[in-house]
Amino acid sequence: MIRRTAALAVALLLTACAGMGQGPTVKFARDPGADFSAVRSYSWIGKPEGGSPLMQQRIVDGIDSRLQARGWRMVPANGDVRVDAHVSTRDKEDADSHATAVGMVGWGGFGPAPPNSPAARDPLEVGTLVVDIYSGATRRPMWRATASGTVNDDPARMNALLQAALDKMFAGFPPGK
Repeated sequence: MIRRTAALAVALLLTACAGMGQGPTVKFARDPGADFSAVRSYSWIGKPEGGSPLMQQRIVDGIDSRLQARGWRMVPANGDVRVDAHVSTRDKEDADSHATAVGMVGWGGFGPAPPNSPAARDPLEVGTLVVDIYSGATRRPMWRATASGTVNDDPARMNALLQAALDKMFAGFPPGK
């Protein structure tokens, strides 16, 4: 049963970046007041779980390489921003993996989300890859990107779709530059 669940999780992970002809569907949200100009470092607070360890590592490595290409340095803790990535594993999953209840914002933050912030979440379809960036100082959400598509059975194709999704997610990142 665990192996079947793991296989399903891998398929869902692969869904995150698959597309029909045009590649993955990517959406963005950001806090309009978020200032990325002083960001020089980041720390991970959540990495993808379940599924293939190889695909999990490809997601982390892909995000790391894109952030580092923008001059950000990964630090083990207390970065200027905190990065979280996960893949939805059931239809209509709550997209904020670090919010524990309605009205709670960010990872451990309390209070209402700023208007038009990434904390205003839409339900996700199965297999959507979600990347969140939170302020290290305030723990408030700054930016979110999601990539969704259709499962592809070919592992080589899935890796290509993952890279295409990450390219789309980080094409105009950080916002405001």
